[in-house]
Amino acid sequence: MSGYQLALQQLVDSALPTGAFAHSLGFETYVDAGVVADEAGFGVWLSAFISQSLTYSDGLAIRLFYEGGELGELDSLLSASLLPRQVREASLKMGSRLLEIGAEVFPSPALGLYRDLVATGRASGHQPLAFAVVARSLGVPLQEALAAYLFATVTSLTQNAVRAIPLGQNAGQRVLRKAHDDVAAALDAIADLTPDDLGAVSPGLEISQMRHERQRARMFMS
Repeated sequence: MSGYQLALQQLVDSALPTGAFAHSLGFETYVDAGVVADEAGFGVWLSAFISQSLTYSDGLAIRLFYEGGELGELDSLLSASLLPRQVREASLKMGSRLLEIGAEVFPSPALGLYRDLVATGRASGHQPLAFAVVARSLGVPLQEALAAYLFATVTSLTQNAVRAIPLGQNAGQRVLRKAHDDVAAALDAIADLTPDDLGAVSPGLEISQMRHERQRARMFMS
């Protein structure tokens, strides 16, 4: 077994206390509007989220870091491109927890550098970059790191949808199985993107994320 495999499984396990259970990243707005009301509707939303937000934001940022992108610059670009306030804050909240957990469980010079940038106000500490720093320090290859990050995000969102819509547990597993192809397509797309593509997300997804902030009743922080 590769030396990093168990560490990677721990890093993407749903039990890792990053607070992902508190975020819908916009799908709750569609639930409130009645647009997403069942397994099929959530599957459509999830497919769009994977092909847009996870591809052009988180996934591309991880790839650019692996290819030598400067941490502070990538961090600033993510802060600028994540237009919805709640989603930006979600990335920072989960990133902060991941940096803290990583420092205790998977310490490395690169992680120490990122934490120092955040502590001195030269970076904000976004979740995908925190993950990328830890994963690369563990020796996880880019494609495996990307696949693990994308599918971990899909899993946490599906678990939240099971509670919020609600969906049955078996329905959640069917959604995850169908998402395999979307994640594979996202990996192929990320490989062909340029730095100029960072943040090129569907306006519809972003508008729903902005509307969530003023939703009358909600279960999630984003």
